[in-house]
Amino acid sequence: MIKQLFKSKNSLFFILFSIFCFLFSVSAVQAATLLISPTTGTFTAGSTFDVSIFLNTNGQLINAVEVSLAFPADKLQVVSPSTGQSIISLWTAPPSFNNQAGRINLRGGIPGGINVSNGLIMRLSFRVKSVGSAIVRFLDDSKVLLHDGKGTEVLDQKTNGVFQLILPPPAGPIVASETHPDQAVWYTNPNVFLRWAPESEVDGYSYVLNEEPIDLPDNISEGPKNSVTYTNVADGIHYFHIKALKGGGWGGVTHFAIKIDTTPPAEFPIEVVPGARTVRRQPVLQFASTDALSGLSHYELKLIPLKPQKNPAEQPLFIEVASPYVFSALELGKYDIILRAYDNAENYREAVQRLTVVSQIFQIIQGKGLEIKNMIVIPWVWFWLISGLLIILLAFLAWKIRKWHNQLSVPREKRQLPENIKKQLEELKRYRERYGGKTLLLLCIIGTMLFSGQQIFAQQVELNPPLITTVSRNISNEEIFYVGGKTDNPQTLVIIYFQNLQTGETRSESVTSDNRGDWFFRYNTFLPSGKYLLWVQGKITDRESPPGPQVEMRVQPTAIQFGASRISYEILYEGIIILLFLVLALLIGYILFHGYHGRKKYTQFVKEMREAEEAIRRGFAVLRRDIEAELAYERKTRPKRSFTPEEKAREEQTLKDLEEIERHIGKEVLDIWETER
Repeated sequence: MIKQLFKSKNSLFFILFSIFCFLFSVSAVQAATLLISPTTGTFTAGSTFDVSIFLNTNGQLINAVEVSLAFPADKLQVVSPSTGQSIISLWTAPPSFNNQAGRINLRGGIPGGINVSNGLIMRLSFRVKSVGSAIVRFLDDSKVLLHDGKGTEVLDQKTNGVFQLILPPPAGPIVASETHPDQAVWYTNPNVFLRWAPESEVDGYSYVLNEEPIDLPDNISEGPKNSVTYTNVADGIHYFHIKALKGGGWGGVTHFAIKIDTTPPAEFPIEVVPGARTVRRQPVLQFASTDALSGLSHYELKLIPLKPQKNPAEQPLFIEVASPYVFSALELGKYDIILRAYDNAENYREAVQRLTVVSQIFQIIQGKGLEIKNMIVIPWVWFWLISGLLIILLAFLAWKIRKWHNQLSVPREKRQLPENIKKQLEELKRYRERYGGKTLLLLCIIGTMLFSGQQIFAQQVELNPPLITTVSRNISNEEIFYVGGKTDNPQTLVIIYFQNLQTGETRSESVTSDNRGDWFFRYNTFLPSGKYLLWVQGKITDRESPPGPQVEMRVQPTAIQFGASRISYEILYEGIIILLFLVLALLIGYILFHGYHGRKKYTQFVKEMREAEEAIRRGFAVLRRDIEAELAYERKTRPKRSFTPEEKAREEQTLKDLEEIERHIGKEVLDIWETER
């Protein structure tokens, strides 16, 4: 039957198409969705509102749900959590909430599974505690598990809720503030001035300032005045509540929000990648801060070159940046990075980081040592100690090599033979004198062979003084001085005084603050080394502020000056190190030179000594042959009994000499290398 079915092309196509559709339907898993309803809304402080958590399985069968929610604990409070008619029939853990941490957790299952498009999981009631924006969001550990026996997670989309929380509309006097006009904006001024519109036939007002968004003032009149001032109000969100007494009865209440934040963001470090001393022309900055009240707004950065600029009138500006920040291509040199983190009340925290862009493989770190490729720093004590020991070692090695070279050259130049060769020649001479001059020619040949090699030779309101927030306190006399700060009033002339405590010389410079009251001054030449006192004074038209607090700063002597010429200690150190490397290079070259030529002479010397010893050995062999021939002749021509005692003694001595000569002929040539050692 199967064979008949496959005979038809249409049947084959139908079967393949069915298999494809089945596989596709199995593999195409639709993602589940969790959502909060409503997703948006505006609610007044003190009121409550409900939100529901729904599940859409998108046509799939699921059997377990885990939900984790987060909400702002300073703005919302859970007052009535209820599972109600939830699709969850089995809670594996009791639903829980934490109003201090702003967390809601629930976990449950559906035996047999469920397929829904708008299934209710839980209903929540929130009370509005404060004004602002509140986000109720699903956390990353929320899960929806498929009813497939494996617990496959299919949650892919989460829809959060964003709600606007406001004060109720005024029911009493209309309130306004000259110091804090916008109820949604944070301010740094802790002194609050409030004014309300006067009404006819009003006998008095009752008001209170506290941290409750909705509150009722007491029924005690504060009088008919229509303004009030609060000084040194603490940081945070405060609410002004007021009602009017008219015709013997109290009217409705108006609520007015005041946001105060005088605390700057938290201190933070600036990380320079790959390092604060780098060869990269485009280093990367990484930074992050936090703010507990108004929240972070933005970051501003100023890059100050610490060398004189071509145009002294040009001053660097703050620019808004975000982390990570990549610099444009920088020139070689030193820079100070000033980074400010602003919160939403315009408070800022400032951090300063020194950046050095270099080109050398090694860098000199003043007061620390020699840095190699931004990785390790060798302290100066160890650097000079190691360098000194290395020079001494190389100098000693050079002396030994030179001495060895000279020891090889002197015998050749003076035509001196080694002691072992001299002894063998002396013995050969004695035998020659005893047995004749047959070896004289051989000695001449030996001398010619020994020294025939080529000779080798060696080669109105009271004007407050400006505030200093930024100053380069500890710089060197090869780095640019700068100072900056704030003034109470914009466009204020800031006069900067700095006095050298060693010489008594006092200098003054001036700069004008901008529309925000920020001012910054950068001195375009180097200050002489010494200890300085710095103070500033403000001036608007003819009015001058009292001098501000004195700031002590020090300019370290890290440069040597000859008239108008300056030599930094860093350049001086670099020169010494370069000179040190030259000395090391010369010593190494000296060692290599004498080692090469000494080795060359040593090879030639060994060759000549071996030839000389071979010639001496041949001389002893000739002498042995002559002695044996003489003895054979004497024994042949004369009977043994005819020898006189003297002749017998001479024969015995000759035999002894013959044995000694045989010893010379059979002895291995001494190793010249061992002789020289």
